[in-house]
Amino acid sequence: MRERVVADRAALVKGVVLASTSPWRRDLLASTGVEFSVAAADVDESQIQHAEPGTLAILRARAKASAVAAASPGQLVIGADQTLSIDGDMLRKAKDESEARAQLSRLAGRTHWLHSAFSLSYAESPQSTPRNLHAEVIDVAMSMRALSEPEISALVATGDWRGSVGSYKIERSGVHLFAKAAADSSAIVGLPLCELLAALRRLGINPLLAPKPPWTIKVEPA
Repeated sequence: MRERVVADRAALVKGVVLASTSPWRRDLLASTGVEFSVAAADVDESQIQHAEPGTLAILRARAKASAVAAASPGQLVIGADQTLSIDGDMLRKAKDESEARAQLSRLAGRTHWLHSAFSLSYAESPQSTPRNLHAEVIDVAMSMRALSEPEISALVATGDWRGSVGSYKIERSGVHLFAKAAADSSAIVGLPLCELLAALRRLGINPLLAPKPPWTIKVEPA
């Protein structure tokens, strides 16, 4: 699912801000060569709810981007979020080791889906309401191998389940869970780079040609 970029006039972007303190997302964005800063989004995710996992990921990504954009006029802000579903059910972050064990047991030997969303927001001035310039979610099928009880125990013991949908981090011990890698590793980690870079190019930012600000982007009229 992707929301179309609407672009009608030029605006100046003084920089890019990643509205996430995730070191994994930071490293992914840094790999593109674009110059950016990082800011934590003051958003209560529990207050944003939706039954459809992809839509929920987009709503939360947009909320994070808008919150940071409101405090960062002239900056293009990237928000990101990720949800996980299996059999039509959305799994939340585990609250404790028992719940993490139950989630891993349910996912083992089966295919689940990661829904990785990002959103681009921009406010021209401190008085401006942040505009959502683009939002998109990428759905990635993840086929987990069968796991033994000792393996599940070892994974839970790493503590990587904390703060992770599905109770694993693919960028850490979660790599042991899969016999074959999915196609888009950046979407698995939580920031779909190909789609993000395509959205930036449509707005007028090409980090390959101009990795440092300022940039001129196209936005719809206020």
